[in-house]
Amino acid sequence: MALIGAVALVVIGPEKLPGVARTLGTLLGKAQRYVADVKAEVNRSMALDELKKMRETVEGAARDVENSIQTQASDFEKSWQEATDQALPDATPVYPQYRHPRKNFRLKQGATPQWYKARAGVRTKAQSGAARVARFRPPKLR
Repeated sequence: MALIGAVALVVIGPEKLPGVARTLGTLLGKAQRYVADVKAEVNRSMALDELKKMRETVEGAARDVENSIQTQASDFEKSWQEATDQALPDATPVYPQYRHPRKNFRLKQGATPQWYKARAGVRTKAQSGAARVARFRPPKLR
């Protein structure tokens, strides 16, 4: 290294040596940055290839799981169909006949007798608002 410095001092001269050294240092720095960028790009592409391989393996596993679920579901549907065909051969489903609940939600219903309701003042008949107002309106004064 000292030998190269001595030859450069003799060949280039002491006045131009600092400028040449600066230029040489800048070019060397640019070359190092370029090499670092190329290394980073190679590393990124290798990582991307690894991620692609990993994605392919995960997708393959997901496809296998999906296929196994579909086959199990179709097997279950077949066995269900066979079981229902054996249980009800050529029979239509029987639904219970509709029964009205016989409820009036405006009235209180229960096991309380009518005479007790009348004494306690519980409403037993539905009235409109106008009928209720007319019923409880005080008599007219003459």
